[in-house]
Amino acid sequence: KKETEPIPEELQHMFEKTPALKTAFMALTLGKQRGYILHFSQPKQSATRLSRIEKCMDKIMKGEGMHDDYKKHS
Repeated sequence: KKETEPIPEELQHMFEKTPALKTAFMALTLGKQRGYILHFSQPKQSATRLSRIEKCMDKIMKGEGMHDDYKKHS
């Protein structure tokens, strides 16, 4: 079994502030979770990581993955 990516500190804080976000995130498939975690972990600055998390919160709450936008166009 592959190790899952470590959850960025900023995302952990968001989970604590918004328990519904954690519930929605944990309901995503492991692949979708990993996609978000990799996206959130990339920037070196905490502020950038936080802004990425905030931009993706709606999608996570809807159960959508990072790259689910293409499904709307087909």
